[in-house]
Amino acid sequence: MEMNQKLKEKFEEFCKSHNLTGQKKAQLKKKLMQILKKVAVEPGTAIGVLSAQSISEPATQMTMRSYTLASQTTALAKVTHGLPRMIEIFDARKTFERSMIIYLKPKYNNKNYAKKFAEKIKEKKVKDSLASSSIDLLNMQLEFIFAEKINFDTFKEIVKNYMKDGKITRKGQTVYIKPDDAEIKNLRSLKFKLLDAKVGGIKNILSVAVKKEKNDWIITAEGSNLKAILELEEVDVNRTKTNDIYEVESVLGIEAARNLILEQARETLRDQGLSVDIRHLLLIADTMTFDGKVSSIGRYGVAGHKASVLARANFEETVKHLVNASFRGERDNLNSTIENVMIGKVAPVGTGFVKLVIDADKLKGKK
Repeated sequence: MEMNQKLKEKFEEFCKSHNLTGQKKAQLKKKLMQILKKVAVEPGTAIGVLSAQSISEPATQMTMRSYTLASQTTALAKVTHGLPRMIEIFDARKTFERSMIIYLKPKYNNKNYAKKFAEKIKEKKVKDSLASSSIDLLNMQLEFIFAEKINFDTFKEIVKNYMKDGKITRKGQTVYIKPDDAEIKNLRSLKFKLLDAKVGGIKNILSVAVKKEKNDWIITAEGSNLKAILELEEVDVNRTKTNDIYEVESVLGIEAARNLILEQARETLRDQGLSVDIRHLLLIADTMTFDGKVSSIGRYGVAGHKASVLARANFEETVKHLVNASFRGERDNLNSTIENVMIGKVAPVGTGFVKLVIDADKLKGKK
């Protein structure tokens, strides 16, 4: 067993402050290593059960409060908190309230530039620039009246992405769009597609807010697009973060996703005033990512893909797992805890982990 880097640094600081060198330092280090061995987990300990219990028990004290505002000055960026967020993390859900915290490099770290940058990255759609939009049934065309000046050529290119053939004309701030296959159904469908079309900013950055945090001007954003944000010159890539686990996995890799699961779970518990040993959270994060991709804890993830047929059937969808296993001719070797408990055998944990045989004859006559 070796000391981790943090413990090494603390040990060196202690020795330096107490003027411990040579043999005294070596003796202290030896004693510290003995203590470390004692606090390590013993072979056969049911660490999965301990972790589940240690996280779930405090979680019963968590509030059901779902959302809070990321910025107190501007009502933007919803962020899930409390028990709902813990469920999102461990279920590895793909539908939830995404958000980002964007840090700027030192030379861009000021109030004025932060505001300009926030406006630059906010996704702008056609509907954000419109005063009104309508369907002209008499001429079978769309009529868009813009509240602000637009680049007509850019807008024409956007329309062509959704309309194969037709005419696009402009009169002042009003644009007329007349498809060749002009029918009410097609016009209505085209209208809604164009209203949601992106004309500026970064996709999925739905709203932004600027606030000061210590010496940094940061941008909190509702929505997330980590890849596009990290490519921008102004962004501090070392501190900028998102709460989207799958996006982090895609952009930065599985180790980064594992670290995000750990950080998000720890922050959620800390926000609720709850303290859980980080080793329990580390075990969960490792279990969710050890095979190279993010998996949920539930029936479609870790629990649903266990090697043991009985362990899978014990969790959920019992009949489905037993029927599928019978079709495939699977065999359960009873190697883990759950399946042994189910059939009444001694589970291979704790004292059941050790197989000890005593020769009674050799013990006779010995004290």
